[in-house]
Amino acid sequence: MKKLYFVVNLVAGKAVISKKLGRIIDEFVKEGYEVTVHTTQSGEDAVEQAVYANENGYDLLVVAGGDGTLSQCLQGAMGCEKKIPIGYVPAGSTNDFAKSLGIPSDQFKAAKVITHGRPVLCDVGGFNGNYFSYVAAFGAFTNITYETSQKVKNIFGHAAYIAGGAAHLGSIKAKPMRIEYEDKTIEGDFVYGMVTNTASVAGMITMKNFLLDDGIFEVTLIRKPKNPAELGKTALALLKNDMTDKNIVFFRTNEVTITNLSDKPFSWTRDGEYGGEEIVNRICCYKKAMPFMVRGKSRLPFEKD
Repeated sequence: MKKLYFVVNLVAGKAVISKKLGRIIDEFVKEGYEVTVHTTQSGEDAVEQAVYANENGYDLLVVAGGDGTLSQCLQGAMGCEKKIPIGYVPAGSTNDFAKSLGIPSDQFKAAKVITHGRPVLCDVGGFNGNYFSYVAAFGAFTNITYETSQKVKNIFGHAAYIAGGAAHLGSIKAKPMRIEYEDKTIEGDFVYGMVTNTASVAGMITMKNFLLDDGIFEVTLIRKPKNPAELGKTALALLKNDMTDKNIVFFRTNEVTITNLSDKPFSWTRDGEYGGEEIVNRICCYKKAMPFMVRGKSRLPFEKD
């Protein structure tokens, strides 16, 4: 019998996953899996559980939670020699990576994708010795995702992030940065930057013409606007995926180094979770490093012919 290790974050999103667990587990059992369920007990628990699943003869690791929970499992799985496929049951507030994989927002339908789907190798991001599934970011608003309490996220969903962003408008400060990739160097003052491999960021920014398995990430940087009106115009362009705005720097690469040139540290996020405050940040793409379960028949948008 096939063995499935099921990691569940009971407080992710609006904490509704607990009401659907019985039906989801029943779907796994009916499809021939022996299911072991583990509910996360701390922020780092999912990391350890992913290692356990990969090293103890399981055939499939399934994660039910938000992008942060999935990212934690990724930290553990990437350190293992044998990497079993990961199935994702999205239960968070935004579920950006699930959208990229074409996984339905309905948890039971997502479970059926896992039992009737197929594993596809996807790129994984490297960030200062750690990993991320779809985004590493710094600057304006990035601290909102991990400073907003889980209780508030559960109650208000996307509104919690929007309200948090409005509260931070007056405190946006530019950061002097050096960006190095391939044979190019860019220096300047930036209010925001992100390295992505996703269809959307924070459920609001839509990315186009990306591939999850090409070994290339998209890098988007926003230079310091001259005034609030210009900032608003640039932010709107970003939301519309209009990379022609004069304050937006956009390029694709498999490796980039972003150095903080100021004396004051600033925070990064990885998949919406706290990512540290290093001066020099090295970000790279591990091509086709992790198998994820996706729909079984139709070719996905990110797959090449």
